[in-house]
Amino acid sequence: MKPYVYVILAALVGLAILRRARPRRRSSARAALGGLARSFAGRRLLGDTGLIAGREIRERLRGRTFKVITVILLGVVAAAIVIPTVHSSSRSVVKVGVVGAAQASEVATITAALAHVRLTGRVRVETNLARARAALRAHRLTVVVDGTEKVLVDIPFSSGSSTTTATAALAIASALGVERAFHDAGLSASQATTVAHAKPLFIQSLATTKGNAARGASVIGLVFIFILLTQYLAWTLVGVMEEKSSRVVEVLLATVRPVQLLGGKVLGIGLVALAQAGLVVAFALLLGGAVGSDLLHGTAPVAVVASLVWLVLAYAFYSWVYAAAGSMAERQDQAQSLSLPLSVPIIVGYILALVNAGPGPTSLFVKVLAYLPPTAPFGMPLLVAKGEVRWWGFLLAALLSVASTVVVARFAATVYRRAVLRTGQRLKMRDVLALGKGN
Repeated sequence: MKPYVYVILAALVGLAILRRARPRRRSSARAALGGLARSFAGRRLLGDTGLIAGREIRERLRGRTFKVITVILLGVVAAAIVIPTVHSSSRSVVKVGVVGAAQASEVATITAALAHVRLTGRVRVETNLARARAALRAHRLTVVVDGTEKVLVDIPFSSGSSTTTATAALAIASALGVERAFHDAGLSASQATTVAHAKPLFIQSLATTKGNAARGASVIGLVFIFILLTQYLAWTLVGVMEEKSSRVVEVLLATVRPVQLLGGKVLGIGLVALAQAGLVVAFALLLGGAVGSDLLHGTAPVAVVASLVWLVLAYAFYSWVYAAAGSMAERQDQAQSLSLPLSVPIIVGYILALVNAGPGPTSLFVKVLAYLPPTAPFGMPLLVAKGEVRWWGFLLAALLSVASTVVVARFAATVYRRAVLRTGQRLKMRDVLALGKGN
């Protein structure tokens, strides 16, 4: 399958997810406090932050949206692994009819010529040309060899055709033509065999490449990151906005501090995202091993793991930003207008990475974006899959992302603390920054 198929499929799935991904509105403060009271395990681990995280985990796992998205992702991954494997493993069988008495050398030449172009040949003898032509028109034969004169096919033919029949006909015609030239040149059978089986010179590529399997895994990984990242960031933003508009946050903040509430929400949704991503990756690796997919060959597993790592880093970076944006809105339309500019780096990084996912070197611009935290989740997995980054480059980009996440988290916590209790109208960033830290 071409990468463009994955892109189209991802766009359709992404649109369906974004239209249906709406967190359930909390009915009352009593329901929110009841959810907190049942999260004893989370409280033992991380105190009140763990309490909030446990509540978020339960809500997301119980929701139908989570289950539907998981099934869709598993289905897409299964199709992306199984279909190319079945397609590549099903070698076309070419039925060749030879008019007249076929010699063993001629049958061997035809079989070898088809094997050279990765086709399986079955040769049978036809008693006369009329019967061979009839079998060809009835598609019982793919190619007919009329002695040493010509090769017959029943399709429009040109030297540039790429169909199985055209490929087989060209291979057979070329091989038999060489054999006839050997005979006309007066070469003995042993001399003709020696020339026919001459080994070509070894070809060594100076370009760095890790094969189609890793590139295919990177494309799947990019789509995977984009869908999950946009989904869980939307949940974070809308969840904060709905807590604010329903006044549930006022009850929660009477029990926990703002930074604990924000941190618990980000952590809970992030753990759900990680669990879902881990399930999909494990399913992909197990299925790939079961069907003999190229997903387990070369650097493809490394590309898959790199995509998972950068999904975690991407969510850690963006979740704080989206949570802060949600605290500044009170209605759905306000949340959407705030999320649009925040999603620009995600969309740009995703599109540029897909454009550069094919054969050939990655552009310098994408290589630079691979080290910038907003776009690194898409650029760096691509560089890993194509073998264009060393381990220290990967580690450097990860450290830059972690450091930036710390800075962004501190700023987002300040914005959240100042904005989440202010209702009545949509706040602007300059209004939030003008508020005192004690508000």
